[in-house]
Amino acid sequence: MSETEALILDPLQQRLRTWREALRHTPVFTKAGRLVRINGLVMEAMGLKLPLGASCRIETPTGGSVEAEVVGFQGDKLFLMPTEEVYGLAPGARVLPPEPPPIPLHADEIPEAPSPDRAKHLPAGEALLGRVVDAAGRPLDGKGPLAGATLRPLFAPPINPLARTPIDTPLDVGIRAINALLTVGRGQRLGLFAGSGVGKSVLIGMMARFTVAEVIVVGLIGERGREVKEFIEQNLGPEGLARAVVVAAPADVSPLLRLQGAAYATAIAEQFRDEGRHVLLIMDSLTRYAMAQREIALAVGEPPVTKGYPPSVFARLPAIVERTGNGTDDQGSITAFYTVLTEGDDQQDPIADAARAILDGHFVLSRALADSGHYPAIDIEQSISRVMPQVVSEEHLTLARRFKKLWSRYQRARDLIAVGAYQPGADVELDEAVRRQPAMAAFLQQGMNECVSFTEACEGLRRVLA
Repeated sequence: MSETEALILDPLQQRLRTWREALRHTPVFTKAGRLVRINGLVMEAMGLKLPLGASCRIETPTGGSVEAEVVGFQGDKLFLMPTEEVYGLAPGARVLPPEPPPIPLHADEIPEAPSPDRAKHLPAGEALLGRVVDAAGRPLDGKGPLAGATLRPLFAPPINPLARTPIDTPLDVGIRAINALLTVGRGQRLGLFAGSGVGKSVLIGMMARFTVAEVIVVGLIGERGREVKEFIEQNLGPEGLARAVVVAAPADVSPLLRLQGAAYATAIAEQFRDEGRHVLLIMDSLTRYAMAQREIALAVGEPPVTKGYPPSVFARLPAIVERTGNGTDDQGSITAFYTVLTEGDDQQDPIADAARAILDGHFVLSRALADSGHYPAIDIEQSISRVMPQVVSEEHLTLARRFKKLWSRYQRARDLIAVGAYQPGADVELDEAVRRQPAMAAFLQQGMNECVSFTEACEGLRRVLA
């Protein structure tokens, strides 16, 4: 460039910078809608066109605002659902769309591809380890901002099923009964079916502390707020929290945030998996996630079809479960445990039935075992790991089947033995089951602070059946 050209271009560049700076501080014209109705959880707005899932703000007379999300529309009417309390909203309140990104001053500030769902990018990555956040990515632990966190979209495109690596490696979860009889494969998705008060939280806390995984992601969705602190301090502990990320969306938050909390926990796990880590995802609970979707669907007029659950609930469940599992050859894995609440210990509950169909196995916690002081109260007769034959040796599989056969044989004859109707020598297999019963019962029980490795569990199984 010649000296003359430089003298001409320099004032022009300076003038362009001045104009850009002026544009940055120029008020932007914003089209707003009006709030016309509030009916239960759903608000109706007119005069604004926003896509499904878009975030918006509703102004209050005091100068504040309420965050909401578009959950449906009908003609020119938008259906909104708030993510916080709606006290103070008045008829005709202004509904504002998301704020546009600032005007860039330089060409290198222009994003390569502006995202239409800008509000759905939340913090993820290494900066979240040891932290407790809410469903919107805001810290709850008082440890300051999430310095160094990267933003990740809440929903990622699914992995090609043919590109996923197969499940062929056992995962040590530190629980004797699971390692030996219900072996988990790395990248497997399992359900933990339990009613209330049978040791579900203690069991998932043991898994979080003892599982051989690089990162633990815990999503506490729809549970009591009191249980969040108890789980972190008593069940997870400082050692477990150091390599964990906890996403808390308790029962008192909006159903939108409960849904978002589950998706956010999954997105955090996906970020670590994409980096090549082996992740354990624990979501407590999948039932509360389904209930949150039911609240939203019924509020916007979707008809109930199965015990009050609308069809969208059963479409949402596989969508979130299929995001976990093994990645491609250059990625890591997500082994996922989803707790499923069986109300009244009903294993035919519609959510429990749907979960069984889409998961790679299920562990059932028995109230009868818990009432007898048998912990963890895993009912090995009703539980199954569908990938166990693929990840253990033939000898291990044979021993596990023999153990289950003897345990089941004893349980079926338990009443006869109790009333004295059992006659030793009449049934050779039952005689063996009775003889080994004390050792088998002790094998299945474990203290909450006791960790039993996969190798130790296999050796213990051999000793019990020797």
